[in-house]
Amino acid sequence: MALIVLVAALLALFVHLIIKNHRFYCIYNLPPGDFGIPVVGQTFSLLHSLRSNTDDQWFRTRIKKYGPVSKMSVLGSPTVLLAGPAANHFIFTNESLVLTQTRALRSLLGRSILTLNGDELKQVRSALQGYLRPEMVLPMARRLTLAVICSVVFGQEAATIVETLAADFQLLGAHGTTSALITFMIRHLANEPDVLTKITEEQDEIADNKGTADVLTWEDVSRMKYTWKAAMETLRTVPPVFGSFRTAAKDIKYQGYDIPKGWKVFAAQSITHLDSRFFNDPTKFDPARFDNRSSIPPYSFLPFGGGPRMCPGTEFSRVETMVAMHYLVTQFRWKLCFKEETYKKDPKPTPVFGLPVELEWRRPPSTADAWNALYIHSG
Repeated sequence: MALIVLVAALLALFVHLIIKNHRFYCIYNLPPGDFGIPVVGQTFSLLHSLRSNTDDQWFRTRIKKYGPVSKMSVLGSPTVLLAGPAANHFIFTNESLVLTQTRALRSLLGRSILTLNGDELKQVRSALQGYLRPEMVLPMARRLTLAVICSVVFGQEAATIVETLAADFQLLGAHGTTSALITFMIRHLANEPDVLTKITEEQDEIADNKGTADVLTWEDVSRMKYTWKAAMETLRTVPPVFGSFRTAAKDIKYQGYDIPKGWKVFAAQSITHLDSRFFNDPTKFDPARFDNRSSIPPYSFLPFGGGPRMCPGTEFSRVETMVAMHYLVTQFRWKLCFKEETYKKDPKPTPVFGLPVELEWRRPPSTADAWNALYIHSG
């Protein structure tokens, strides 16, 4: 009897909430869509799609049903899903949309500069833009290269191995995004021998033009053009951040629809990254699509955000990735232990088995060469 009363009370509460919300929002021209079950909404289905790496299909199913602007409910909040380059531009440049900082969303998205706002964002951007200059980036890359390679190759035991190999290396945090990029480059290159061959030729040419004791310079990194195209193609197919939530600070409009104050606005990078209208044969791994960057529509490729929220650490990530890949492809060859290994987003993309590889030397260095390889300066 008590259970029946409880269920009836909950049903009455749900009906009350639905009627209340309908009366409040009837003055708005809201986007099409549905809120699903009260409070729960689409939260569980979205989380399941992330864990199973089917989030892109989840988004496209919703877009096909409702169009590029639709309402839904995530983590108890009414949310508008926006899709397309115009929507990305609207989100990344609209001052009335502020980054959402709820605990639930931080646990879902993780914390990075893309989730900062207000004075905190301005302070971090100002500090990073002054600090991440070319003359600063390469010395930091020198300190991080061994850490990144070890974390990718040796996994969770990286800290112990690094301490054993190089006690004088100062390891810094905040290279998780780069580690993820390198991890998935290793995954792609193991399955794309033609791409690996081109990268190896580029990196071998750089290495062969240097003496045994010479170290990488900024000019060397700038010559790694095809390697960076492969990195960008990796970022396109496996974005390090799956999407971002923002909150409307006031009532705003988009494409004729009202977005009430307090509602969340959400966009996912994969929606444009894997859209055949912007990238031909989008599921194919093809670094050559970046031969002509001007052919890619603005705000359709956003691995590091866009507009005022473009991550100031982009150049640092590029250098760190290029340096690590230089020594990986010139010194090693690898095979995937699980060729069909999938990945999940938790919240960053993570191989389900940790991407174990069979590693072998390609060009064994001497002890002196190994340590020289890990020393980088700005030239």
